[in-house]
Amino acid sequence: MRPLRSSLLISADQAAAWTEAVRIDVRWTLGGPPKEAEYAAGHLPGAVWLDFDRDVCGPPGPVGGRHPLPDPEALQAVLRTAGLNDGDPVLVYDDGDGMSAARTWWTLRWAGVEDVRVLSGGIGAWTAADLPLETQAPQRPEGGLTVRPGGLPVLDADGAAAWAAEHDLVDVRSPERYRGEFEPVDPVAGHIPGAVNRFLGEDDLGDLDAVRTRYEPLAAPAFYCGSGVGAARSALALTAAGRPTPPLYIGSWSDWTSRDREVARGEES
Repeated sequence: MRPLRSSLLISADQAAAWTEAVRIDVRWTLGGPPKEAEYAAGHLPGAVWLDFDRDVCGPPGPVGGRHPLPDPEALQAVLRTAGLNDGDPVLVYDDGDGMSAARTWWTLRWAGVEDVRVLSGGIGAWTAADLPLETQAPQRPEGGLTVRPGGLPVLDADGAAAWAAEHDLVDVRSPERYRGEFEPVDPVAGHIPGAVNRFLGEDDLGDLDAVRTRYEPLAAPAFYCGSGVGAARSALALTAAGRPTPPLYIGSWSDWTSRDREVARGEES
């Protein structure tokens, strides 16, 4: 049984009933080790493991950001190994904050996979519903998926600057990082000139009424964050709330600063 077509964020009970979906575990922590051991200790029945940094994102370089887009051929090989075929529906989940699951949703949609949903609350919601886990990795046959990049709109640094001049470029990081008061990851603090700040807190992902209110004044938003992960989470929330999926500056602040672009600090003008 499929969940409602309009629902991108689905409950544990809906996920359990959606038996035809390929389940993908992308549990991840920024800067932490891969969580494959946690996958081996217990995962959704039939779920395959993808290493978020290695499999879903491309390798970081001097420019391009900390989580650039993957090479399409490399992503295709990963997804075929996971057993995906053209037309397969996909369920992705993480630890529950929605970060890596949302970026995986976004990457798969960019790659041309049409039906991708995210388990709201992650594996914690699954276990809270007393649903079973398994420890054995599935033996799925090699898939035949063809990756077709371009399924979602992407901005580069020049595109982000142009968007900020004409539309609403939205920085979804915390207000302190936006203002340049605090930068825990990247070497330069601040924000892209002309960007506005709309922070999506961890507890807000499932509150779609709050998401609609937050973004309603913005006619044509495009999102960025530190490295294109939090921005994908905001894009998932906005899409689930019924708005078109916004463009992402996928390299985000980590790419912007690597190119020595102009930096703004302080409150919105």
